[in-house]
Amino acid sequence: MNVSLCMTKNPVTIGPDMSVPDAQAVMRREKIHRIPVLDKSGKLIGIVTASDLIHASASPATSLDIYELHYLISKLKVETVMTKKVVTVTEDLPIEEAARIMADNNISGLPVMRGDVVVGIITESDLFKLFIELFGARHTGIRLTVLLPEKRGELAAVAGAISSLGGNIISLATFDGEDPTNSYCTMKVEGLNRKELVDAVSPLVDRVVDVREN
Repeated sequence: MNVSLCMTKNPVTIGPDMSVPDAQAVMRREKIHRIPVLDKSGKLIGIVTASDLIHASASPATSLDIYELHYLISKLKVETVMTKKVVTVTEDLPIEEAARIMADNNISGLPVMRGDVVVGIITESDLFKLFIELFGARHTGIRLTVLLPEKRGELAAVAGAISSLGGNIISLATFDGEDPTNSYCTMKVEGLNRKELVDAVSPLVDRVVDVREN
């Protein structure tokens, strides 16, 4: 799956001369936490987050009275608090690469570019939604986690055993195991009861790690 299938298209953007309070109002209205900043020609020149705006509003200038402080904040522009070196991705990037880039750079959102044009934004929230889909969290069934031997055809054998009994695998994901000789596999299956599923896969796996109905 690529970024283009998960991103928010045509994201809300603002200009660098917008005031900090106005940018905060936009975020509240649109229920978002980060906004790409474009210049008058539509070129991406920065990104501003809710945290950036909160920190800008929490001025340490305690010698000013509340009215002077509010006045100064009202004059503060987005360009003075935005991040100017923006990490971006393209539409065709695999979604797991976008997640890795976020993790490696400790950021929670990435503008998505088509050439020099911002066509979307991918955020942690989008990844959480994908995570829910990946594990079939909105579907009922038996959630099974097994430890598979790292041998060619093992996963196919497990899937075949489930299918032969009339079971249907709704979701499936594999992860690093306890050592290089095995891997964890978590799946959600419908059409079988708990005992049928465990009996079907037990001869084919190193260990049944967890099984539950949800």
